[in-house]
Amino acid sequence: MKLYHILSKISFLKKSYAFKFLFVAFIGIHIPLIGILFFVLYGNNTVSANSILIFSLIMTLFATLVTLVVISQLIKPIVVASKALDNYRTARKLSVLPSQYEDEAGLLMRNIQESIDEAESFINEKQDLIYMISHDLRNFAGNPQGLARLIIEENPSESVKNMAELICESTDLQFRYIENFIKLLKQQDEIAKSSSVLKTIQIAPILPAVKEQVSQLLAQKNIKLVSDITVDEAVLKIDEGLLIQVLVNLISNAIKFSYSGSEILLRIFEDNEKLVFTVSDNGTGFDQSQIEELFKKFTKMSKLGTANETSTGIGLYLCKKIIDKNGGKLSAMSLGRNKGATFTIVFPYNNSEKLIF
Repeated sequence: MKLYHILSKISFLKKSYAFKFLFVAFIGIHIPLIGILFFVLYGNNTVSANSILIFSLIMTLFATLVTLVVISQLIKPIVVASKALDNYRTARKLSVLPSQYEDEAGLLMRNIQESIDEAESFINEKQDLIYMISHDLRNFAGNPQGLARLIIEENPSESVKNMAELICESTDLQFRYIENFIKLLKQQDEIAKSSSVLKTIQIAPILPAVKEQVSQLLAQKNIKLVSDITVDEAVLKIDEGLLIQVLVNLISNAIKFSYSGSEILLRIFEDNEKLVFTVSDNGTGFDQSQIEELFKKFTKMSKLGTANETSTGIGLYLCKKIIDKNGGKLSAMSLGRNKGATFTIVFPYNNSEKLIF
């Protein structure tokens, strides 16, 4: 950017990116000619044709090298603008591009910066508006529920009591949808901001962190979480916190659809140059024809668990979104109704990203 900045201070080059390249090319072309003139004029009187030829070739190669180096520096604004746009698109990372230049490259950087700023402002305003609306909706839904509970406390007739209870159930459902909607927005924002760069993930601490978050659910249904982990650490793109969140969601889902007294198996192992995570249960399972529906947002397959637990319909959607963004694949398999289910996460890696045992 330093060379571009210097050339932008020259009056006749200030407003044209193309003229900057033409100016550099003009100088590069004439370097050999100027060198030869000086060599002939100021050299000794016995300059031979061969020496002029050799000198000309050397000057031409030198001029070509200098021109290529200068041009590579001159395209820096395009590289910087492209990197800023890619960082925002892939990781929602904000960059600050210079906006004082008047040529086409300067206009490009300024437009990209303004577009990024406008997009970020729109996203923030949209989220603030949605959170505000969601908060107001909770208040509006809470008013009829409060009145319905007061009616129930007055010991009304059976028919009135039943209608009041239906109102309470309806508002509870509205609360769940509002909470799920807010959760979806927050977690999508976390996914967008997560950095997809390679990092070493320690596998051993993951299990205690997962168990801590699902222990209460396991205890409520007397379900045992069994683990089989044969990997110590791995080089992955996913953040450790997001990986734990995915495993917690998958295990919580398995608990919901498992029967009391059963077991859930968490396996982490290497298979054919891939890192594999599996969560298996012996619960209600599902038909193979329903696999695609499982990972849809607010899926129609949302159903009550084996202890009548409610299902949000967004947990598996978020898991798949997180895994896909970080270069992995999430799949599901079941042999049918009441035959259990297995959810599998696969992260591929190259030799340069080899697992360490």
